[in-house]
Amino acid sequence: MRTTGRTRAATTAITLAATLLLTACGGGDADRADASAAGTDDRGGAACRTGDMDVSVEASPAPATGDTGTVTVNLANQGGTCTLDGFPPVTLATDDTSARLVPAEAAAPQRLTLSAEATASFTITYVRGEAGAASGFTAQTAEFALPGDKTTHRFPWTYGDVAPKADGGEGPDATVGAFQAAGD
Repeated sequence: MRTTGRTRAATTAITLAATLLLTACGGGDADRADASAAGTDDRGGAACRTGDMDVSVEASPAPATGDTGTVTVNLANQGGTCTLDGFPPVTLATDDTSARLVPAEAAAPQRLTLSAEATASFTITYVRGEAGAASGFTAQTAEFALPGDKTTHRFPWTYGDVAPKADGGEGPDATVGAFQAAGD
């Protein structure tokens, strides 16, 4: 059965109402502490799995050295309802080294619940480096996982060299944004 925007909105409204009702009925912090001590994790749904996602990549590559480019990774949930929480771990790699990207400074992590067929995305932002420069990062692949899942997804990095961090830090001048809900 294919869901429509209206069906999805009704389902979301019902889920939100049920969540609020259950939250109102729950106890205080002591109940949460007891659940934690018992080894339970009330996350409101299982973590999304990389293997359940249809992944597509859209880029707005930086055209010249010093320009900023973006690579948006779109995730379409092909499995059951699941949760994305925080930031995806993303690594850029060359033949002999790799660098894990840090979250974008202004990005605020959020928790998204994805129903079947719902979509979300995250964006990698980078500064284009000088081709072949000794201080640049000649990325060949980008690899990410979803929080709570060890399976990764790798795609070719065809957007040019990445500049070194401007503040003199180690690694490429690139960051990853938080998960965002995507349109219908």
